[in-house]
Amino acid sequence: MSEDREIQAALAANAAFYRALCQGDYAAMEALWSASEPLLCSHPGTQALHGRAAVLESWRAILSEPPNIETRDARAVVIRGLAFVSCLETIGDTVLTATNAWVWEGGRWRMVHHQAGYLALEQTQDSAPDGRLH
Repeated sequence: MSEDREIQAALAANAAFYRALCQGDYAAMEALWSASEPLLCSHPGTQALHGRAAVLESWRAILSEPPNIETRDARAVVIRGLAFVSCLETIGDTVLTATNAWVWEGGRWRMVHHQAGYLALEQTQDSAPDGRLH
């Protein structure tokens, strides 16, 4: 598969993730996550969850009352069988920045990592509030 097609497939998988999330579709959400690789998930304001059981249980709880999320600015890079997609999530007046990591498994992209965190204010890519990155 060409790099452009890999990127488009990763962006499509990312869109499917947010569709499952907004529709409260646990079966679709579960199918998007890797069945064979270690999983990691960090929801806003929480410590990271490790392992398939903990990650999927967190999504089961979230999907019981699915949020209305709008995404924008999705961008993907592909590196040797891994895809990383960054995007912004908007929930009401709250903007989160998210990174989703995917592994090529069984002929499709499957998620291995999701992290979303609060974005204090709209920023350009090359600006930080006080000039520091960390």
